Amino acid sequence: MTVVLVVVAVIALAAVAAAAWLYLQQRRTQDLRREFGPEYDRTVHDAGNRTKAEQVLEARKERVQALRVHALSRAEQKRFAEQWRQTQARFVDDPGAAVGEADSVIGQVMQARGYPVGDFEQRAADISVEHPDVVTNYRAAHRIALAQERQAASTEDLRQAMMHYRELFDDLVGAGATSGRQPGTANPGT
Repeated sequence: MTVVLVVVAVIALAAVAAAAWLYLQQRRTQDLRREFGPEYDRTVHDAGNRTKAEQVLEARKERVQALRVHALSRAEQKRFAEQWRQTQARFVDDPGAAVGEADSVIGQVMQARGYPVGDFEQRAADISVEHPDVVTNYRAAHRIALAQERQAASTEDLRQAMMHYRELFDDLVGAGATSGRQPGTANPGT
């Protein structure tokens, strides 16, 4: 009788442990989906499975936490806002150059905030931790900038790239630094 009770207790304990583990895994997935938004699905697709993707996303979070990312000072916000206004103004006369310059300004802002700015994919991964709603647009803008380098981007493509860069710029610099808008809200006129 004692052996039977011990076996039943062990089975019950194993079932509780399995249920707890499953609950924690589901909770982790929900939390990461909420934190990373569309970047979660992209990472799952790229990694080939959910477990690997979640490990990648957790590693990103740890990496960014170890960086000394900080907000810009008011003076830096103003300086970058002015630089952005000049870049946007150039779009009328030279859209291709303006897009290249916008990419450069984004890199400068990231560096000033404390992000490493080497490899593009690493930059995008780092940005995805704190700016998941605009990282997809950042990638799209970068693809257009690369197409422009090959003279393979239309003026409409370049306009889209500027809009995408603008969304990330506003998120990185701070709410409304260039237009009074909230970060991440689109402004169709560039």
